[in-house]
Amino acid sequence: MALPSFGVLGLLAALACAAESRAAVSVTDDAQRQVTLPGPARRIVSLAPHTTEMLFAAGAGAQVVGVTEFSDYPPEARKLPSVGSGVSLDFERILALKPDLIVGWNNGNTGTQLARFEALGIPLFKSEPHDLESIPSSMERLAHLAGTDAVGKRAADAFRARLERIAAAYRGRSVLRVFYQVWRSPLMTLNDAATPSSVLKLCGARNVFGNLRMIAPTVTVEAVLQEDPDVLLASTGEHDDPLAMWQRFPRMKAVARGHLLHVDGNLLNRDGPRILDGAEVLCRQLDAARGER
Repeated sequence: MALPSFGVLGLLAALACAAESRAAVSVTDDAQRQVTLPGPARRIVSLAPHTTEMLFAAGAGAQVVGVTEFSDYPPEARKLPSVGSGVSLDFERILALKPDLIVGWNNGNTGTQLARFEALGIPLFKSEPHDLESIPSSMERLAHLAGTDAVGKRAADAFRARLERIAAAYRGRSVLRVFYQVWRSPLMTLNDAATPSSVLKLCGARNVFGNLRMIAPTVTVEAVLQEDPDVLLASTGEHDDPLAMWQRFPRMKAVARGHLLHVDGNLLNRDGPRILDGAEVLCRQLDAARGER
């Protein structure tokens, strides 16, 4: 007995969807490696807080089966099994989760650990955004690997539109020279290859140590005093004020003018979609500093 025409069409549509779900997917990761899966990923392990946030924003949260510690956003991520820290992964637990895709942090995870997954043939996407424009691209590529392209595109488009609005709002501001203190002992900062420097540029500021070779260099107090920045910036998270030590130098421009600023490190230091929340906070604070200068 012949099927009604709508039945045939429905069957063809179902077969097409099934074929599409099994079709290979391929992207280029941030290390310029080709990552190919036989079909959209169904079991993903995320090895950094920022990649966890990206995966959820890209619509792939339901496929994430394991995360590293400090993957605390969105709240659903806190309920997932922990596979250790970014630099000390629980290799056996990760394998027990049977991932068909691992999303690693190219700079934050050790190369030896990531190489072990590659040696076993587990597809590995290496994430390492170096500027704000890379973040929406990362969400789109992760969405493609997870088969959630439509959600990933919406998230990426919304990020780009918001980024342009912020850029337009602060374009043409007078440039402030900023020292970004990411750690107190040893005294550490970031260079321009790190995304927070892109946030500073977005707000009309410049990282005084942006040209250093290392991504997270150690600097001396004397070097900071010589630069004499307009603003001292630190991320919150320590028990006491990480910038209090600079009060010993009242002749510093930033100290004399009270330009000691703080931003939530989970917003500013994670290369995920919430970095624009941190950017808006920082841009407002820097604008206030301009008015007081």
